[in-house]
Amino acid sequence: MSNETLSLASHGPVIPVIVIHQLEHAVPLAEALVAGGVKVLEVTLRTPVALQAMEAMARAVPSAIVGAGTLRTPADVVAAKNAGCRFGVSPGFTEQIGAACAAQGLPLLPGVSTASEVMAANAAGYSFLKLFPAVAVGGIQLLKALAGPFPDVVFCPTGGITPETAPQFLSLPNVKVCGGSWLTPQDAIDAGDWARITRLAAEAAAIRR
Repeated sequence: MSNETLSLASHGPVIPVIVIHQLEHAVPLAEALVAGGVKVLEVTLRTPVALQAMEAMARAVPSAIVGAGTLRTPADVVAAKNAGCRFGVSPGFTEQIGAACAAQGLPLLPGVSTASEVMAANAAGYSFLKLFPAVAVGGIQLLKALAGPFPDVVFCPTGGITPETAPQFLSLPNVKVCGGSWLTPQDAIDAGDWARITRLAAEAAAIRR
């Protein structure tokens, strides 16, 4: 399953981490990101309209690869799959989440923040992991340290990364892509400033690895 999520990294250097509060914003937001060259969209399960937003995006913007973030329970996994999501992201990793994703055929990018968690996810068959919350748990220094004992594991650091620091993360050999919330600022969404979001997406898509 890990290899299936690793293909997400081939679409560009940054995966936006999206929080949607109003359903009517979902489709224009997805269109704006895709127009800027960002196709892989992680929509977090943090709001009441999140699942409906994922469903709307997946249906109306077929070129977008919509995934569900903040998967915490097997029920979340089933709901995400039913909404048309093509991958899932969890803040941490449990065997239950892994089993639920396998049962649903939903590729999972599991979250880790320590060496023990890397080992647990690795033992369950995952070699592409989300480091979360990346900056808070040690960021670039931690990723460099993990490269030694885990030469076969690659990461998507997420949490606290900015347009300024993203190139530094992406320059590490064990970082394939990074997650970022800066592509979809809430004030731009509220204002319907889709041109600004397309511009931020284009800048993110152009970051050199």
